[in-house]
Amino acid sequence: MTDHLTDLKTKVPQATLLFWVLKMMSTTVGETGADWINFGLGFGLVHTSIIAAGLFLIVLIFQLKSPRYISWLYWITVLLVSITGTLITDYLTDQMQVPLLYSVAMFGSALVMVLMFWHRTEGTLEFSAINTVSRELYYWLAIMITFAFGTALGDALAERLGLGYLSTSLLFAVLIAISAFLWRLRVLSAVACFWTVYVLTRPLGAALADLFSQPIKEGGLGYGTTPVNIIFLVGMVTLIGASSFYSRIPQERP
Repeated sequence: MTDHLTDLKTKVPQATLLFWVLKMMSTTVGETGADWINFGLGFGLVHTSIIAAGLFLIVLIFQLKSPRYISWLYWITVLLVSITGTLITDYLTDQMQVPLLYSVAMFGSALVMVLMFWHRTEGTLEFSAINTVSRELYYWLAIMITFAFGTALGDALAERLGLGYLSTSLLFAVLIAISAFLWRLRVLSAVACFWTVYVLTRPLGAALADLFSQPIKEGGLGYGTTPVNIIFLVGMVTLIGASSFYSRIPQERP
């Protein structure tokens, strides 16, 4: 690891409260967006998966080539990786009949392996030091797996094990709060807390998306995928636009 690399600006945002709000909202849009393209537009699971993966790869190329962090480009990449990760699990479950608990074990193991290789080759998992192409590739691969893993975990608890969407949402919200508390007590390192919460926000967002969008007879509130998708997407665009505008305002120094 050379000194000039550590001086470069990171290509990802800081893990602030705004970051976590946008991350949770992106998982919700990923869940409802995948369902909307698949069922609402009638593309079907296979075609939807191909379209989402293709768009993700195109946007990822622009993200990798960008010399600096660009808010809208980063979050578009997150949205598309969210949709793609969701569809990977859906394809394994619906098309290949892979049990959700198997997917949980498979993607959980894959995430651990990616993080281990990342740490071994780069010497760090610090999210504020993602300033090379190799680190960014590890970052996006890990994120892809967290979305697939989180989708399988959330669906397994809410649907297969019968917890329901509301109970599943509350469960993961509590787990996130516990992780943050352990970080405050310095039981968890910042890196360990980041990746733990990053994984947990995926099933939280997915469970919330299903809670709002699924029919009442299936345990949801019955608002439908299209309205939920639009509301959260508009919310994301508003927050990203406001934060970008605010960041351009010169800050007074004491």
